[in-house]
Amino acid sequence: MSLPLPLAVPLWSLLATVAITAVLAGSQGGGLTRLSLPFLLGTFFTGHRHRALLYGVLLYLLGGQLFGVLYFLGLAALGRANLWLGMALGCLHALFLLTVILPVLPHLHPRVASEYDGPRGPRRLEPPGFLALNYGYRTPLVTIIGHVLYGAVLGAGFATLLEHA
Repeated sequence: MSLPLPLAVPLWSLLATVAITAVLAGSQGGGLTRLSLPFLLGTFFTGHRHRALLYGVLLYLLGGQLFGVLYFLGLAALGRANLWLGMALGCLHALFLLTVILPVLPHLHPRVASEYDGPRGPRRLEPPGFLALNYGYRTPLVTIIGHVLYGAVLGAGFATLLEHA
């Protein structure tokens, strides 16, 4: 018995989001990186650290659902899905995040310092820098691994959905 599409896509998206969160949070907890995407998301809306993490986790879960739908639409447009296509999309997603989104974050985020800010002024979050290397030299690797896993879960899960469509 298979789930209907409107239930299956969010379910696979949730599973993929749990997988990427486990890798990224585990990497942060294990000292491999200082990057916390949920915290960065949450600090867009509040400077209160505990609330920022709560808001960020909720936004991260919502974003995982949104990206899951985008992955499904992309794979459906290709007419097929599998583990390898999902992993490729995840790798592209991570590379876009590391090379485009995070480097421009200081210009968009109200609480992230710029590379050009001096030591004085209000406390701000450290800018990620190119490939988010300011958060640790292993950050690009764990970010790519997490996103590839996210794509793998979605690619494998959506393969069964697109076969029956």
